[in-house]
This record gives sequence, C-alpha cells and structure tokens, in this order.
Amino acid sequence: MKRWLQITVVAVVAASICVMSFSETTGAPPVAEGLKATNDSWPMFRGDMQMTGVANTRLPETMQLKWEYQGAIAIESTAAIGLGRVYIGDLNGVLHAIDLETGKGVWTYQAQLGIKSAPCLYEGRVYFGDEEGMFHAVDALTGEMKWTFQTDAEIVSSASCVDGRVLFGSYDAYLYCLKTDDGSLIWKSLTQGMVHSSPAISEGRVFVSGCDEFLHLVDLETGMEVGKVTIGAPTAASPVVTDKRAFVGTYASKMEGIDWKKETLIWEYAPLRSEFRSSAALHEQWLIFGGRDKRVHALNRETGEVKWTFLTRRAVDSSPVIVGNRVFVGSGDGNLYELDLKSGKERWRYTLCLPITSSPAVASGCLVIGGGDGRVYCFGEKYI
Repeated sequence: MKRWLQITVVAVVAASICVMSFSETTGAPPVAEGLKATNDSWPMFRGDMQMTGVANTRLPETMQLKWEYQGAIAIESTAAIGLGRVYIGDLNGVLHAIDLETGKGVWTYQAQLGIKSAPCLYEGRVYFGDEEGMFHAVDALTGEMKWTFQTDAEIVSSASCVDGRVLFGSYDAYLYCLKTDDGSLIWKSLTQGMVHSSPAISEGRVFVSGCDEFLHLVDLETGMEVGKVTIGAPTAASPVVTDKRAFVGTYASKMEGIDWKKETLIWEYAPLRSEFRSSAALHEQWLIFGGRDKRVHALNRETGEVKWTFLTRRAVDSSPVIVGNRVFVGSGDGNLYELDLKSGKERWRYTLCLPITSSPAVASGCLVIGGGDGRVYCFGEKYI
C-alpha cells in the first residue's frame, strides 16, 4: 500500500512537470516505420501499431477447425503469427511456438509467472511481459532467451515495436521504452495509475490509456507527455487511433470518440450496464467492440451512432477482428462468432465450451484463438 501511495504522489508531481501542449513542440513529429498485419503475419495485439484489429488476409467462406493444440490450464493471451508459426502465452507462464500448418509444438519457453499479454513478433524475436513484472525477449526460431527487463509490477500490456524500440505498460504505473537489441532503457513515462492497455503508435506519438482515467499522449523519441485527455473512468481496453481520432472504452460503460490533436471529446456512447474491456476494431466507417452487457456493438466511427448490436449469452471481453465484410469475436459463453459486418447477423459459430477472453489473430488464411480450456484453436480450410 505504501509503495502505491508513493507512486501516486510522484505521478502527480511528474505529470505537472512533463505535460506539454502540441504548440510547444517544434517541427512535425517523425513518422515511424512499424508493424502491421500482412497476408501471412499478425505480428502483435490488434495486428498493427494503430491497434485497428483489421486483418489483411482472406479466410475461406466455410470455416473449419484445422487443428487444436493443448497448452495448459487456460489461455487469456492473444496469439502473434509469423514465420510460419503461432506464438502464444498461457497462465502457467509458458510461451508456446506452434507450427501454423500442422499445429505441432516447435518449442516452449518458461517465464516467471502467467502470461496474459499478447506476444509481439519483431525482427526475429518475440517480446512479452509476465505477471511477475518481467519483460522478455526470446529468439523466434529457437526459443532462446535474449534478454529480460524487470519492472516493479505485473505486465498485462502487450508490446508495440517500432524503429528498434519496444514499448509496453506495467502495473507499476510506467510506460516503458526499451532498445530491442539489448533491452536497455531508453525512457519511461510515469502515469497516475496502473497501465493495463497496450500502447498504440501514430505520427510519432504513443497513446496509452490506464487506470488514472486519462488517455496519455507521449512523444516517441523523448518519452515526454505532450498531451492527455480525460476519459472519466479507468479502462482495460487499448486505444485504437487514426491520423486525428482515438477511440477507447471504459469501466464507466462508455465508448469515447476523441479528437486527439485538439484533445477534446467528440462523442460518447453510453449504453446501460456495459463495461467495455474489449478493444475496438476500426475499419472505414465502422467501430466494432464487445461489452459486458453480453453484446457486440457496431457504431459509426464519426458520429458514435449505433449501427447494430449482437447479443451473446455472456460478457464479451474478447476484442473483435475484421476480415473483409466479416467480424470474428469470442464470448464468455464459449462461442467464437462470425458476424456480418454491415448487418451484425450471425453467419457462423464454433463452441469451445469454456469462456473465451483471448482475441482472434488472423493470417495466412487462418484464424487462431486461445480457449479457457488451455487449448489453441486454428480455423481455416482443412485439407484432407
């Protein structure tokens, strides 16, 4: 309790020193080259640095179970896909590398404690944090540990990688930026609460929402906070960003549409009794996300107007993925759903039995998702 009190006091002082307005910066922010989903890769949580949740591959019209892999007691982590492999963590602290085509295990790596964060695959390495607060860099081909970095609290935030840097949040209230080659600290930025969300990156800014009820904008190069927007409540969801908009759901049953360049709220969607832990998928005019009201919600991204909702039987904490005109999302009722993007009507479902909190990862014509039963499931076209 004393440690968290000290963190909170220091955070308030630090925030008053570090906050800068965009008008105080000089020149245009650098545009970083980073990760994005391709036909044969889903390298990080939500697929890309902006956290859009949009796949760049096709899936067969008729989805079939290709394989299942027995992992451990339960999986909450979301997979990364690349190099012909699936990378995913389990609650026993094991990172699994699985052959994408066959579903056979390639190697395992033992972390300190459970892995809830999604691995990030970047330049031949896999990056992730664990519940002990240890951040790991592991060789993607061999499973060999390259380096580790210790924070002061649990890491649930999934990493983003760009320009030789890896960024992630920790429950110790910091957003970290490390060098990918050796794990040395470049900078860390203090917030006023635990950082659960994964950082989004756009136009030289890092976006992170946390338990201090703010969306923070941090300069990628310096780690200085250059802006923040109140979101009115803590959040477990990660922000999705565009060139001038950001969207994030909160525990106060609200989805916020934000103009991050003006640091203003442009619209607010507030259905009754629906905490939003699901991170939104963003595509053209659509914003799709799950809620603890057992529904998948679809809004007009510009206005916040409801387009449709789809009712499941349990809370939807899984973050949806958009593939063409299709939406895929897991539910606490144990079902993986396929919905029509425009109408919200159910097109297909597969029952995994136990609750699904993992989110889909999509690449190479396959959809991969972890189950509450400790299995990893791969769907696509099954060859006989």
